[in-house]
Amino acid sequence: MVGSNRHSSGGRIGVVGSNMVDLVTYIDRMPEAGETLAAPSFSMGHGGKGANQAVAAARLGGDVMLVSRVGDDLFGEGMIRNFQESGIDARHVRAVPGTQSGVAPIFVEPSGENRILIVKGANEHLLPADVEAAAEDLRRCSLILLQLEIPLETVYHTIDWATREGIEVLLNPAPATPELDVGRVLAATFLVPNQTELAIMTGLPTATREEAERAARVLVEKGVRTVIVTLGAEGALLVTAERVRHVPPVTVRPRDTSGAGDAFIGAFAQHYVRSRDIEAAMAWGATYAADSITRPGTQKAFADAAGFEAFRAGLTGARGAF
Repeated sequence: MVGSNRHSSGGRIGVVGSNMVDLVTYIDRMPEAGETLAAPSFSMGHGGKGANQAVAAARLGGDVMLVSRVGDDLFGEGMIRNFQESGIDARHVRAVPGTQSGVAPIFVEPSGENRILIVKGANEHLLPADVEAAAEDLRRCSLILLQLEIPLETVYHTIDWATREGIEVLLNPAPATPELDVGRVLAATFLVPNQTELAIMTGLPTATREEAERAARVLVEKGVRTVIVTLGAEGALLVTAERVRHVPPVTVRPRDTSGAGDAFIGAFAQHYVRSRDIEAAMAWGATYAADSITRPGTQKAFADAAGFEAFRAGLTGARGAF
């Protein structure tokens, strides 16, 4: 987005995005076709990329509002209650009659790596008209977060609307889809893909940091102001027209990497709307994501401000600590 942001003195974060019920199975290995295996454990929790990012920011003390849709079921009631208990303004989270809530079966291996499926459910019913209905409250935000677990037309509409309103936008193009019209998201202030998502958006290899930088530069040349590539265990990469910076990872022993990218984005947003310092916000987000993967689950692994401060204090003097 080009031009000054008249909301920059504020610090409210708006999230237009998804929510899911996470159905997490911890496995020794994935079964082969036709094979049945016993798994060590199972748990349920609240998830969805939009909801995860909103909860992470709110847990750290951010002022967060969420525009989302849940199913007309017990899962939906529980999700709304979870948002309220997390301190999120959930007045624009509504149940869609006759629909089921979104669910995400997740399989977590002993290494902490995960495989995820999603059934979007009510998230498919979050429409441009719903963004317009929330416009009065969204205008109070200085940053809006978007992801791709909702209809693409809603994503495009929100970027266009926010650009007209002078509100900064962070797009997390996840889950990756070749259906995304890259030309319609170039006005986003921040584009935050992982390496897989960056490869799909650009058609370029992104396996190494150098390749990821080259691919990110393509998006910057097309008009994106700031590209932040999350590199998993390698940290994160900032690419703009003026600079390239690598934020190193915080080294921890991972237990469950589910939701790490969302933890990064939520914490980044919470820090950025206060500091306006991109690199400091990236370091903050990387540290918060590292803390989150030391515990099982997604949202339930996200620390509050006190818990995160204790984690950071324990990193004093460690390589990669912020």
